[in-house]
Amino acid sequence: MDSRTGEPRYLDERSGRSYPLADLRWRAESGAPLSVTPLPGISRDDIDSGTRSLWRYRAALPVPIDRPVSLGEGCTPLLDLSWDGIPVSVKAEWFSPTGSFKDRGSSVMVSFLAQRGVTEIIEDSSGNGGSSVSAYCAAAGIRARILVPESTSSAKILQTRAYGAEVRLVPGDREATAAEAVRQSAHTHYAGHNWHPFFLQGTKTLAYEIWEDLGFTAPDSVVTVAGAGSTVLGCDLGFSELLAAGQIDRLPRLLVAQPANCAPLYASFRAGAETGVPFEAAPTIAEGTAIRRPVRLPEVLRAIRRSGGDMAAIPEADIAAAVRGLAAKGLYTEPTSATAAAAIGVFAARGAIRPGERTVVVLTGSGLKAAAAMEHLIGEGTA
Repeated sequence: MDSRTGEPRYLDERSGRSYPLADLRWRAESGAPLSVTPLPGISRDDIDSGTRSLWRYRAALPVPIDRPVSLGEGCTPLLDLSWDGIPVSVKAEWFSPTGSFKDRGSSVMVSFLAQRGVTEIIEDSSGNGGSSVSAYCAAAGIRARILVPESTSSAKILQTRAYGAEVRLVPGDREATAAEAVRQSAHTHYAGHNWHPFFLQGTKTLAYEIWEDLGFTAPDSVVTVAGAGSTVLGCDLGFSELLAAGQIDRLPRLLVAQPANCAPLYASFRAGAETGVPFEAAPTIAEGTAIRRPVRLPEVLRAIRRSGGDMAAIPEADIAAAVRGLAAKGLYTEPTSATAAAAIGVFAARGAIRPGERTVVVLTGSGLKAAAAMEHLIGEGTA
């Protein structure tokens, strides 16, 4: 908050410098990512119970949004199931309008930008973020140019183009795509979902929704997968606000999985480091997590440690087995999403998931988003 006015501001957590929310900026002058200064949180009485979308939690946002750009995102099911004999509750985020959890962040970010008069944006993505931002830009009447790695799933590219976005394939990996988007942002407003602080403001509604799903209590632990770590940061933001508001008495442990083939967060966590450390990377079927240099790596690590959480690196074979295991239970999720399920047994064996406690597992995206990979994995499993 601004100490003089009590109003929220953008915050560069690495330097302590802040900026007015009236500024149309997506990063600090130092080049660091921005968050929003800590907010007080809300109580159950502040929920707009007549709204069936994440906008029921609009009172938790840093600024009023007069005309939300909504496609019905949020209010996803919480399903109880047993995984390898371990009882968990699954948050089925692929029920979101574009098939992934990214719709939470896109709805709030695009609503904010539309309210500020933005008419054209550029975004970079490995697939889900780009298709999500494109959908909400279409709903808002904002032109979108989406840069994706040339190896991106054809289903995700098709979906992005269907919403009317201009899609450009960039040679090289996810990092090369992000660098090209930043270069092009000199002429078009950059709405990179890994950078924009209002994207995280939308993602934090996941924590509020889990809290409401569980009868206004916090789970003991939340298991999720991380590439750039927006789900981790969103849960940290939301549950921290609920703690500050006196609505919960502790933070849930954040238990975070990455594919072993691309695990920069895990490598730093295991090393006890606060910044990136060297690690070996290889292609992974969990394409949504193939981010070698997460821009918010220090912040993600702090969030996990602050919660008393843990991390795991999951081999490709275990991710593939989890895809098939979830499908056998009627849950058709893409490999990125299934990485979280594959980590349940790992965390249970370490004692991070404990008998008698409530564990929520976030499944982030639909198997329909990765048709080629799913055909290979399901065919391979039934051969």
